[in-house]
Amino acid sequence: MTVSLYALTVLIWGTTWIAIKLQLGAVPIEASIIYRFTLAAALLFAWLLARRRLQRLSAADHLWTLAQGACLFCINFVCFYTATGYISSGTVSVVFSAATVFNAVNGRIFFGRALSARMLGGAAFGVLGLTLLFWRELAGGNSDTLRGIGYAALGTLCFSFGNMISARHQAHGLRPLSSNAWGMLYGALLLTLWAWLHGISFRIDSTPVYLGALLYLAIPGSVIGFTAYLTLVGRIGAERAAYATVLFPVVALSISSLVEGYRWTPLAGAGLTLVMAGNVLVFAAPRAPAAAAISARPALPR
Repeated sequence: MTVSLYALTVLIWGTTWIAIKLQLGAVPIEASIIYRFTLAAALLFAWLLARRRLQRLSAADHLWTLAQGACLFCINFVCFYTATGYISSGTVSVVFSAATVFNAVNGRIFFGRALSARMLGGAAFGVLGLTLLFWRELAGGNSDTLRGIGYAALGTLCFSFGNMISARHQAHGLRPLSSNAWGMLYGALLLTLWAWLHGISFRIDSTPVYLGALLYLAIPGSVIGFTAYLTLVGRIGAERAAYATVLFPVVALSISSLVEGYRWTPLAGAGLTLVMAGNVLVFAAPRAPAAAAISARPALPR
C-alpha cells in the first residue's frame, strides 16, 4: 500500500507543475488558486458527507486546520504559481524537492527528532546541487531567476509547516480526508479575503487549456494527490514521506524539456544528481519508526 501511495503521489505531483504553468495568463494567480481549492474542497465535502465519513473537529482542531489551510493550500501555492512566472515549472519542482530537508529540520524543531550527520550531509548536497543547477543564471546575476528560486523556496517552507500540522492532526486521530476538506476550504477563504482586500478581479478563462488544467489540479492534483501524500506522512513520518519529492524533478523536468524547451547542460545534470543524492541521504538516515517517533515525543498542542 505504501509503495502504491508513493507511485501515485510522484505521478500526480510530478505533472502538476506544468498544469500550474498553463494557468498563468489572463486570470490572476490568486483567483486560479481559489478556483482550484474551492472546487477540490466542494468535491471532498460532498464525498465525505455522502459516505458519512466527515469527522467532527474540536475548536482547537479547527484552529490548527486553519493554519494548515494557510500553509498547504494558500501561501505556498501563491509562491509556487508566482515562481513559475520566473523559472521553468521543472526547476520549481527541483527547489520543491528540498522539502525533505525542511521536514527533517522542522521535525527536529516541532517533534524533537534527531538531526543526524547524514541529514546534514544531505542538506549540503542539496544546496550544492541547486547552485550547480542554476549556475548560469546565478553567475549572470539574473534577478528573475533569483526571484523564482526565492518564491519556490518560501513555498516549500510553508509546505513543510503544513506537513508538521498534518502530523499533529493524525497523531490526534484526524484523518487526512477530513482535515484536507476543511484545510482547502479555509485556504480558499483566506485567499479570497486577501484578493478582496487588494482589489483582485475574479476573471475566468474559458479556454479548454485553462479549464483542463484547473480540473486536473483540483481533482488529481489536490483531492487525490494531497490525500495520498498526507496519508504517507501519517504512516511513515514527514521526513520519509517527503522523499517522494526527490522523484518529482525527474518527471517535471522531462515534461519541461518537451513543453517549455528546458535545455539540459552538464552542470544542470550534475546539480540534479546532487539534489537527488542529498534527498536520498536524508531519507535513508536511521530513525525510529514514525508511529513511535510521534508517540514518544510531545506532539503539537491541541
